[in-house]
Amino acid sequence: MATSAATGSLPSYLVPPSASRRRRAHRIRASTTSVEGAMDVVSEAELREKGFMGMRKTKLVCTVGPACLDALPALARGGMGVARVNLCHGGRDWHRAAMTEVRRLNEEEGFCVSLMVDTEGSQLLVADHGGPASVKAEDCSEWLFTSKKTDKARPFTMHVNFDKFSEGILVGDELVVDGGMATFEVTEKIGNDLRCKCADPGLLLPRAKLSFWRDGKLIERNFGLPTLSAKDWADIEFGITEGVDCIALSFVKDANDIKDLKTYLSRRSLEHIKIFAKIESLEALKNLKEIIEASDGVMVARGDLGVQVPLEQIPAIQEAIVELCRNLNKPVIVASQLLESMVEYPTPTRAEVADVCEAVRQYADAIMLSAESAVGAFPEKALSVLRTASERMESWSREENMQRFLPQHQLAIALPDRISEQICSSAVEMANNLAVDVIFVYTKHGHMASLLSRNRPNPPIFAFTDNASSRKSMNLYWGVIPLQLPLSNSMDDNFNNAIRLMKSKGGSVKPGDSVLVVADSDLNQPCGATSVYQSIQVRLVY
Repeated sequence: MATSAATGSLPSYLVPPSASRRRRAHRIRASTTSVEGAMDVVSEAELREKGFMGMRKTKLVCTVGPACLDALPALARGGMGVARVNLCHGGRDWHRAAMTEVRRLNEEEGFCVSLMVDTEGSQLLVADHGGPASVKAEDCSEWLFTSKKTDKARPFTMHVNFDKFSEGILVGDELVVDGGMATFEVTEKIGNDLRCKCADPGLLLPRAKLSFWRDGKLIERNFGLPTLSAKDWADIEFGITEGVDCIALSFVKDANDIKDLKTYLSRRSLEHIKIFAKIESLEALKNLKEIIEASDGVMVARGDLGVQVPLEQIPAIQEAIVELCRNLNKPVIVASQLLESMVEYPTPTRAEVADVCEAVRQYADAIMLSAESAVGAFPEKALSVLRTASERMESWSREENMQRFLPQHQLAIALPDRISEQICSSAVEMANNLAVDVIFVYTKHGHMASLLSRNRPNPPIFAFTDNASSRKSMNLYWGVIPLQLPLSNSMDDNFNNAIRLMKSKGGSVKPGDSVLVVADSDLNQPCGATSVYQSIQVRLVY
């Protein structure tokens, strides 16, 4: 059987990383130019190096920015499964160049990197003040916050993007910038403007987020703005034109925000584009379950969430969201400030590594770099830290059999859907108890793969599909390695074709390896249909 190598008597999560990892990563090359029957080169290299059980389960997302455009090939080699383009920053030409490079890597070099774009959403923030990139607010200095636009920057003046931003605000309220980067006390109201005194000095950046607090509580206000602005719709159209795989919707308030966008995409036959809800406001937390149910996945945007929620509550909120997403079978990304110090420094703090490991311990589907890769000085090193930390934590979780503590909740009501759930739950239990090397699943649209992933099995899940969009959408499922392969309704044909593909990848499958196989009997059903004829088989490779 294929197993990961051990070093001495140390548990695998304490084994020092191989000194040759970086050299090996740079030697990764595509072994096939065929789209059908392709395995992405990162998974192929991991499998050859570590065996099935050593393959990383947690997916890695990198935000693409000026710091890493030239480093995209290295990030892809380093394990980036999703490239996130934040449409709040940069221009169309730059966004297009980044997406074009990702597509080139997929088509020419054998990677399988999905494209995600973020909408900006409606939020209260500092408008671009036209002056320096940052302005220091000193202790006790007085500032004017105004929505009135001027031709040039004025000293001690910050421009706010909403005309009625001061409605309901009282003298004595606190104005918090970017979750605490600087704090002001409101000393005077002048029409719609606010005169404020700096209580905690700090940097004021263009597009910094603003929130108001009274007696230690956030002042909740609804400006009556839609979740999707005119700019957001233009950004979505741009993303569609560029062939994105998923859209991260910012400042979601309730399930209707998701449903409206899904309806729009459905009318244009673009259901393959997945919608991820960014949880970053108190309003979203109040409607959390319905938002998760309506979406295709969730991003825990801890940075913006920390502006509206006391910081000490963020860890518990994160864990609750991750658990609820797994129970509802929706992939979840933990994002924001995972390795924030690596924006400037080549090594993370110990607390940051512990934060990454905690997200992995919670079985989040994916973890994400934001500023660390977008504008940081060490994007490749930051990704390497994510990869190493996740591999070590997964190894510990597997050795301690932490999967047994995961609660299981029935999702489905209709009998065919309940059968699918039970088939996948039983398959994972069998795979763990029999210590099989790998799980194969044949799926048109990825649903069976997601149900297997939900149970967090010890072996990796190789999901074979003949649908390119389904392959990309499975990039964010925990433990799933998506492969494109022609499928038939014959289990034997599918298994033999899969084994033939795996053997062609440097002998990654060997005689004696055990494979647990899950499949629908009819792979030609329409999307959303569920077969009541499904099977589990355990096969040995000869």
